[in-house]
Amino acid sequence: MPDRIYLDHAATTPVDPRVLQAMLPYYQSAWGNPSGIYMEAQAARRGLDEAREQVANLLECLPTEIVFTSGGTESDNLAIRGAVTANKALGRHIISSPTEHHAVLHTLERLKRDGYEVTLVPVDVEGFVDPASIQAAVRDDTTLVTIMAANNEVGTLQPVAELARAVKARNPRTFIHTDAVQAAGAVDIRPDTIGVDLMSLTAHKLYGPKGVGILYVRKRTDLEPQILGGSQERELRAGTENVAGAVAFAAALDFAVREGEQHGEHVRRLRNHLWRELRERIDGLRLNGPADFDRRLPNNLSVCFSGVEGESILLQLDMAGIAASSGSACTTGSSEPSHVLTAMGVDSDLAHAAVRLSFGTDNEASHVETVASELPLIIDRLRALSPVA
Repeated sequence: MPDRIYLDHAATTPVDPRVLQAMLPYYQSAWGNPSGIYMEAQAARRGLDEAREQVANLLECLPTEIVFTSGGTESDNLAIRGAVTANKALGRHIISSPTEHHAVLHTLERLKRDGYEVTLVPVDVEGFVDPASIQAAVRDDTTLVTIMAANNEVGTLQPVAELARAVKARNPRTFIHTDAVQAAGAVDIRPDTIGVDLMSLTAHKLYGPKGVGILYVRKRTDLEPQILGGSQERELRAGTENVAGAVAFAAALDFAVREGEQHGEHVRRLRNHLWRELRERIDGLRLNGPADFDRRLPNNLSVCFSGVEGESILLQLDMAGIAASSGSACTTGSSEPSHVLTAMGVDSDLAHAAVRLSFGTDNEASHVETVASELPLIIDRLRALSPVA
């Protein structure tokens, strides 16, 4: 669909041709099971080991601290459930925020049913968590604090390093996890730099394939495995490893780290241009997330339009050849307003009118001009039809 404009890179990204090329040998020749001892298996094992080492070098950590998973959701589950169940002796209290991805929030809800206590520290109107509030919530029995590095809906970049220092100052035994799925390639996510014990990443936000991610697990952090049935991944994640996926993840992360500054400048320029155009052309427009664009993801623009429904806007955009979303792809089809926006104090009716536009490598200035021309027309048409506009 070459004539379409794709503005939902926060949901997923197209696979970089270079990443695809890195994967192909592990489908065509080195396709063996890496747990075997024969030649075909060892060819696959070398690919897996080299991918793990490459990821570790990029994150400046040990290869033994990298666990390959099926993606961000599994990594979040393994980090959270694995840490608190393996460390029950430290306590049964967990701290998070109400704007986390549902991979985190739904896991916390299940843990509450299992007898754990969860504290959700409020965010401000731009989606930021106050480090002082996090520190005040930490107790002697707090096992884990989990705060995402970059919000998938509104782009807020949390001060993870500052949050980590505040937590450790109050309780050095408390583990810190961050969902950095959206942050990789946009900000520094080296675990030692930001001070986390556990970190989730996924390839398909980095121009890699779906179905592979990692969990960084700091040395001497005890985890209880959540998938059982084998000794793979140092007995932390059973199942035959996705070797091609691991190789692809390493390649995608390598490109993201090496080309991150150039990519960030490209998408930031397009995002800023579109925001300026929309502000001039559309009344009743609300920016969601940080007003200081240096404190949000460079490709993210989340806005609300008064007097219209977000779903109607998205359908009209789709018919105009423009792909966008209302927020998290994991809640598509839900009639409820975004939990992120409501936690930030956005009125429920206005939250229903949210649209997220997220840029990527394949976007260009002409795409901005097209969206800036089409979107005001769409909003005008929908408002003319709305009984509440």
